[in-house]
Amino acid sequence: MTTADSEALYTAIRRTLTNRAAGAPDAGAIAEATLGIWRQMAARLAPMIGARGVDALFVRSLYLTTSSFPWLAVAGDHGDSAALLASLKVRFAGRETDVAMEASYNLLATFTELLTTLIGEYLTERLLGSVWAPAPPESQPENAP
Repeated sequence: MTTADSEALYTAIRRTLTNRAAGAPDAGAIAEATLGIWRQMAARLAPMIGARGVDALFVRSLYLTTSSFPWLAVAGDHGDSAALLASLKVRFAGRETDVAMEASYNLLATFTELLTTLIGEYLTERLLGSVWAPAPPESQPENAP
């Protein structure tokens, strides 16, 4: 992924998190936004790489993200993705807002980077592009045609 593409993706991920958390009023809203985005991503990817493939990439992303956010570490096997997501929701909600936002952003960006490595930039964009919030329209001068 080129640097410009990476920056655009990272900006889109942050914007989507902020929009879905209604301006990030608290860590609980960020937890809800993160899980909502994750579910949408998983639904789009499962037909392509299978539910187990999606889960494996998510667990790997979570593992990699714990180097910066050790509190995300999951001890043992949670058995299914629903239990893992419930555990993560509690972990995110129990943090300060800024920390939860940064961890969520890192987790989603890491997942997207791993996916890009697996299936390529073009296919990743085709599958997940609609998940990320569009950039706000640029304001035009009032006298613009």
